[in-house]
Amino acid sequence: MKVYIDGEFLEEAHAKVSVFDHGLLYGDGVFEGIRMYHNRIFKLREHIERLYWSAKAILLEIPMTPADLMKACVDTCRANGLREGYIRLIVTRGKGTLGLDPRRCPKPSVIIIASTIQLYPEKYYREGLTIVTVPTTRNLVNSVNPAIKSLNYLNNILARIEANNAGVEEAIMLNSEGFVAECTGDNVFLVQKGRLFTPPLSAGALYGITRNTVLDCAQSMGIPTAEPNLTRYDVYNADEMFLTGTAAEMVPVVKVDGRVIGSGAPGPVTARLLEAFHERTKVEGELIFD
Repeated sequence: MKVYIDGEFLEEAHAKVSVFDHGLLYGDGVFEGIRMYHNRIFKLREHIERLYWSAKAILLEIPMTPADLMKACVDTCRANGLREGYIRLIVTRGKGTLGLDPRRCPKPSVIIIASTIQLYPEKYYREGLTIVTVPTTRNLVNSVNPAIKSLNYLNNILARIEANNAGVEEAIMLNSEGFVAECTGDNVFLVQKGRLFTPPLSAGALYGITRNTVLDCAQSMGIPTAEPNLTRYDVYNADEMFLTGTAAEMVPVVKVDGRVIGSGAPGPVTARLLEAFHERTKVEGELIFD
């Protein structure tokens, strides 16, 4: 595997960062997870845009233009001969001192990893996930805003540990008001009486690229959508439920906190949306190989 680091392609064994990099020391940096399908990098422009938004929020100046960064992602896929898979794009504050002050980091670092991924075993896409709600609360918007896709993922990791302890693959995180925010790595969707619901961004939900794509698919298919505050009561009484994320794509949920969702099997609206999503992956995105 060849890894892009600051303009160079390095073999995996030699792809290293300084122990004084503030991304390592303090989680000071931002990232994107991006998918490749059918020789295309899906929604690359949208991912790059979100990366720059995250960087702006933490006053991190990315040392490349968006166009150059997009080209570097394409080049990394080509260098690894990949037409399908996953890209992890990282921008760290760069090498600095042991102090917190970001002004001691003169040059941010850009890292691009292109590989393959499968987040969940195939059976979960056929049969659906069983998940739980966990005690760990989603970050407040006036602390580390959940809209920032930062390298500090400890909030999500603590919730994932609770999911592991419960013997499940994912977990719902609530915000400080008790409303559904998101899962540890995915956005949440409910179907009730033919309508599609997902928590608002203000509840602590990430501005998900897959989330937005599914909402676009639903609107083009005539499925009514809304983004109200949702509680666990709404989850338990949904007809269908699924999660979305770049790595996960769309995965159904059939049981939450011991409550069976709908019929207990992935539902028809979920299936229709998944088919529409897969159709988009065939035609949208930047070409890798001409």
